[in-house]
Formats: sequence, structure tokens, C-alpha cells
Amino acid sequence: MKSIKTKNAIVHFNDNVYNELNAYIKSTNPSKIFVLVDTNTHDACLPKFLSQVESGDIVVEVMEMPEGEDHKTIDICTGVWEAMSEYYADRKSLIINLGGGVVTDLGGFVASTYMRGIDYINVPTSLLAMVDASVGGKTGVDLGNLKNQIGVISEGSMVLIDTSFLETLPSNQMVSGYAEMLKHGLIYDDSYWNTLINFENLDGSALNEMIYDSVVIKNKIVTEDPTEQGLRKILNFGHTLGHAIESYFLGNADKTPLLHGEAIAIGMLLEAYISTKIAGLSNNEFKEIEEGILKTFSKVEISESDQKIIIDLLQYDKKNSHGKVKFVLLEAIGKPKINCEVNNDILLEAFKHYNA
Repeated sequence: MKSIKTKNAIVHFNDNVYNELNAYIKSTNPSKIFVLVDTNTHDACLPKFLSQVESGDIVVEVMEMPEGEDHKTIDICTGVWEAMSEYYADRKSLIINLGGGVVTDLGGFVASTYMRGIDYINVPTSLLAMVDASVGGKTGVDLGNLKNQIGVISEGSMVLIDTSFLETLPSNQMVSGYAEMLKHGLIYDDSYWNTLINFENLDGSALNEMIYDSVVIKNKIVTEDPTEQGLRKILNFGHTLGHAIESYFLGNADKTPLLHGEAIAIGMLLEAYISTKIAGLSNNEFKEIEEGILKTFSKVEISESDQKIIIDLLQYDKKNSHGKVKFVLLEAIGKPKINCEVNNDILLEAFKHYNA
């Protein structure tokens, strides 16, 4: 697969990954290499990865963090910063983030802020991170239960996508990443959407091509609008309500936390329904979206009392301005509309339809 040039980095795939990494290490000669993993990727991915790295005389230090969204916090960042200081990391050190979206988000933030910024490379090991989290330079951590409230936009030097790491994933994590791929089709390319909803086997050989297509779509959007002043906002379709739902289920002891993609799937269903009321999405296309998503994602009961709290959480969404909640909606599949305002009656109507 041909490498993809982003604004400030390059995304390499499969056969090119380790040759490109080793060439980069040789040419830049970092003072030290720090590999950030979580408890899952430490066992499942690190041995293979280190066996491919040609570091020569450069010291390689491994830093391990707990796995899971609830550990994507500033406290974990502090622990990583302190570990790097103890091992005398300097401005010529390199961080390699080997993991899913939590590791790439947090590791990118750590690198972008340590000594005001050092080089980093993302090596995504989950489908979600390959098609979304590792590409585009968004880094950061959660603030309590609020998703990605603290962070910066700062691209690493490269992204290395080795799809063999997907063999280490449980099926629910594969499905979680699939939600972001569906989103790319809905906001950008109706033919890609049709390919996705008619693809029955997430482990098939065609998956590599679809991962590539998703990265191409995201890169086109991010290259045109790197700091999310306009077009890049379309990547948030399903995320306004989806992030609020994810935050609520994460922070409520009586609820089973949802994976990111599971929450985003709900958000896309709700926001597609809202699109029929506000943005002109046809009922036929809405039904197509609903059937396409529900083929893969199970529904989750969201009670009326849950809904009110979720709606209150919308005030923390990062697209908001001047106290107004701003949604990304669909005029049609592949044709998004940004900066849409939605009143609470329509939000509650969407939840009612979803539950029914």
C-alpha cells in the first residue's frame, strides 16, 4: 500500500512500516527511545514490535500504563512525564505510542508537552486507532468523565499501521472501530458507506483496503482544516450525543461502560434521526442508516432520566460556541452540515424513536 502524506507526517502501512521506522531512527538518531504501552499491548504487541526495531546503541525504555478509557487522565500523564525525567529524556528523545486510541491520544499529549514538545510516532494496534485516533494530530486526556477536554493538536512524525496487530483484538474492539469507518462513509462518501454495510466479515482481506480508504478520507479532511475551524468539524458526526452518552455510562456506577464505537453508533442513529427533522435527510436514507448500523450494533436502553443527564452533558461539547450546542447533521448520505442548533424537544423525540 502506498504511504499517505499528511500535513506534517506520513502514514505507512504493513510491508513498509518497519523499514520506514528503522530508517527514521537511523536518520534522526534520537537520544533515547521511549515506548508507551498499556497492560494489553505490553503482552500482545510489544514483543513483536521490539523484535523489528533496529535501535543500535540507542537505549529503549518501555513505559506501561493501565488499559482503558478511565485511565486516560492527567494523573497518568504526570506518571509518564516523571518516568521520562527519571530516565533523563531530553528534547532529542522519541516517544513511540504502541496501543489503541487511549495510548495514542495520551502518548501524543505527553510528547507534545514534555519540554514543550518532542517527536513522537503512533503505532495503532486497534481498528479504532488505525482509522481515526492515531491520524490527524488530536491528542489529549479526559477531564473527569468529560471526553478529551484537555489536549492539543500536534501531529507526530509518522503513523505506522501494521494490521497484523488486529489479530490480538477481541471482536467487540473490532466492532468499536467499525463505527468510525461507517461515520467516514456517512459524512464523505456514499459509495464507501455502501461498501461497508455490505461487508460481512471484519477479518477478511478486504479490511486492509477499507482501513486505507478511511485514512485517506480523514486525511483529506484534516489536511484542508487542521485546526477544526470548519470542514474538520464533520468528523464529529455522531460524537456530540455519542460523547455525552459515553461520558454518562463511564461515570455512572450503575451502568456498564460503553466502548467508544458503541456510544458513537448510538450517537449516529440519534443524529441521523435529528437530521430528518432539521437538515433534510430523507426518510429512506435514514432507514438505510438505521438498518446499516443496527446490523452490527445492539441497542442500549436509555431511560428518560438518563436522557436528561445526557442532554445536560452536551454543554461541554468542544464544538459549542457562545453557549450554543452545535451539531453535525446530514442533508444526505455523504453530505454533512455543520453548526446546526437543535432544541431539546427534538433531542427527546430522537431518544424516544431510538428506544422504540
